[in-house]
Amino acid sequence: MALTKRIIPCIDVDVDDDGNAAVYTGVNFENLEYTGDPVELAEKYNESGADEFVFLDITASAAGRETMLSTVSAVADEVFIPLTVGGGIRTRDDVKETLRAGADKVSITTGALERPELITEGAAAFGSQCIVISVDARRRFDGAGEHYVDVGGESAWFECTKRGGREGTGVDVLEWVREAERRGAGELFVNSIDRDGTEDGYDVPLIRAVVEATSTPVIASSGCGGPEHVHEVFEEAGANAALAASIFHFGEYTIEEVKQYLDQRGVAVRR
Repeated sequence: MALTKRIIPCIDVDVDDDGNAAVYTGVNFENLEYTGDPVELAEKYNESGADEFVFLDITASAAGRETMLSTVSAVADEVFIPLTVGGGIRTRDDVKETLRAGADKVSITTGALERPELITEGAAAFGSQCIVISVDARRRFDGAGEHYVDVGGESAWFECTKRGGREGTGVDVLEWVREAERRGAGELFVNSIDRDGTEDGYDVPLIRAVVEATSTPVIASSGCGGPEHVHEVFEEAGANAALAASIFHFGEYTIEEVKQYLDQRGVAVRR
């Protein structure tokens, strides 16, 4: 029996002008606009048939602050499906405190790139199933990469970025995900800066390249504009799960509608 594909809504959380946690939506990791209250959205998605839920503190790493754990706890109280929390996780203790606040998994980007041993430490202490390595990738069409794929007839490589996509690293995504897998990552959360918020579809060449480079489950993120894009990233790239934000936040589609679309096309989903 085929493993079912997962549909995962995500909220990007920041601190508003009054110091309160709020959900924002943007394009290419920029131009953020207020979208709603994180706890209210968590409750909504818990009741809507989501398979999992992702909470990302999108400025914690860039601002050098810790994840907003009080808000994580409030969200965890409303969510009875697996909860992944990311943003500002830099140490083993950060992992511990985030799990203690109610997360089932932690998503790590900058902290792992700056100190890869964090993956090994986290997997050893809490289990690989808790450690999700998030990759904020961007396309580059120059000669600085190690692994190239065809993107619209051009040869491109994918660079890991850090601090919410604000800084390049020069690290090739495919080299990095292989290292993350060797160190014990239980899942790979692959974001495309080029497709983020565009609703033009997932970056299929990126997702396919990561899927082919590793045996670790891959969550595709960034660019979903409708059920057809979810179907595409499952069928053409082999992703294990698809994450979306805007189409659910703004009521363009429901999770049930996406699952129904997939079910009608022979994709095994949880119902």
